[in-house]
Amino acid sequence: MNLMSKPQPEYMEAPLRTARRPVRQPLLLALALGCGVLLGANPFRPSSQNPDGTVRGYLRFKEVLSYVDRDYVDSVNAEALSDYAIGRMLEQLDPHSTFIPAKQQQQAASFLQSDFDGVGVEFNIFHDTVTVVAPLSGGPADLSGLQPGDRIMAVNGERVSGIHITTEQMFGKLRGIRGSKVVLQLLRRRQAKPINVALIRNRIPNNSVDVAYLLDKQTGYIKISRFASGTYDEFKQALGDLRRQGMTSLVLDLRGNPGGYLDRATKLADEFIGGTRKLVYTDGKGDQYDTQTFSRVTGEFEEGPLVVLVDEGSASAAEVVAGALQDHDRALVVGRRTFGKGLVQQPIALNDGSELRLTIARYYTPSGRSIQKSYRKGLAAYEQDLQNRLRHGELFHADSIRFADSLRYHTDYGRTVYGGGGIMPDLFVPRDTSAFSAYYTRLQSHNLVREYALKYFQEHKAEIEALRPEQYLSSFRITDAQLQGLVELAAHDGMPANPTHLRTCASLLRNQLKAYIARSAYGKATYYAVLHEQDVEIKQALLAVSNGSANPIQKLSMK
Repeated sequence: MNLMSKPQPEYMEAPLRTARRPVRQPLLLALALGCGVLLGANPFRPSSQNPDGTVRGYLRFKEVLSYVDRDYVDSVNAEALSDYAIGRMLEQLDPHSTFIPAKQQQQAASFLQSDFDGVGVEFNIFHDTVTVVAPLSGGPADLSGLQPGDRIMAVNGERVSGIHITTEQMFGKLRGIRGSKVVLQLLRRRQAKPINVALIRNRIPNNSVDVAYLLDKQTGYIKISRFASGTYDEFKQALGDLRRQGMTSLVLDLRGNPGGYLDRATKLADEFIGGTRKLVYTDGKGDQYDTQTFSRVTGEFEEGPLVVLVDEGSASAAEVVAGALQDHDRALVVGRRTFGKGLVQQPIALNDGSELRLTIARYYTPSGRSIQKSYRKGLAAYEQDLQNRLRHGELFHADSIRFADSLRYHTDYGRTVYGGGGIMPDLFVPRDTSAFSAYYTRLQSHNLVREYALKYFQEHKAEIEALRPEQYLSSFRITDAQLQGLVELAAHDGMPANPTHLRTCASLLRNQLKAYIARSAYGKATYYAVLHEQDVEIKQALLAVSNGSANPIQKLSMK
């Protein structure tokens, strides 16, 4: 599915998975699209190429801040001013060097952690009310009997509904030290009075492999949302399970994957590439940050048809994987041009607990392509790049993309590929235009599709759960009456029906409603299986497997 039509990720106690990079929100900077991180010991020392200039700049800033703090007409928060100044300074360097204040560093770091302490519940916010989407299997919320549709009215006696609470604030209330107690006040359907449920926080897996299952009898599917600390182990487990089920070809979905740890990404790529071949290299100011990474282990899937799905939300480490597999002709890359984030950040712990993530090098694919798109026109233009792609038609027509001859490179078998920003797929798949209507966009922004699906599931829970997942997939349909129910809910929310726009996106809405109902009834695998019924990229991947183009090496060697 395209970015506009795919459902937004469920809110969880885990941090937000993707975020844009506004200059004045340090936490979102840390979670920004394309958060490539080079792991290793902190190599930085208090030295400088221009020590006199550094000292003069430091003393000048200290003097100005001291005057402001002492003499400015109003009281000021000197630390906040300092944080702001640091952010603006880094903004002059590149779009991805960031500063994370100490109070936000823990949440920023948890984006790449494989687990966290909490109660284990997916929630959403409907009409200023925190609503349970699903308890995570085996977690405290699940074991305590929380149900989809439960409305959380208070946490430890403190009201959380009707006060415009944010997702981040709710994270903070539900998460806590393992073994600590939290009491939720719930309002449950068909119960007149709220109930109190006490939970003991425990370790909750923060999985980055969203789902892994067989698309057909021999084609496996693995979706990776980011490259976190546990991604490689999760991937190996999923790959092994699929192989035991008879998988002989694989679709690796990196759409919307913003990146993460470089070493997890290269270890994953190594599972597909045989021999000793370059996977990626980095080039920095000096030899200190110049690295080359090669395949070195006998991978579990070095032969067999392989398709990698990418889109404009695939960034950083995800682009490293796609670029390596494409340069070595190991996989067919399907979708749209990736984000174009090829800058490497080194995390540097500062004395007060804050963190600097400083760009120290650039990523290059094995053929020599730079992944990073240009940021010479400044941060504002850089952040408008995806909108510009949409406006210029790139997301719908491959021939609207122009590459300079100077950026031409070649794969192992001589295929032409281009650098200059992002990975261009071998097989272009345009976005579906059915989502481009104001009515559809408002339905999504108000969470009305999810709200109606959850309400429908609650009202028909017994009859839906009486079906096996495969029966649900084959026989359940969203009727005109059910679609009209969504329209009426939207009208009640101040969103009158637009018949023309509704006709345009009706098929998409039916698919989403069926998927969200499946999420509540059966879990993620069935949820994704429903979404994939109308996923054009998945259909193209399966076609590539069947016609042999998903195995580029074999196809090229036969010519």
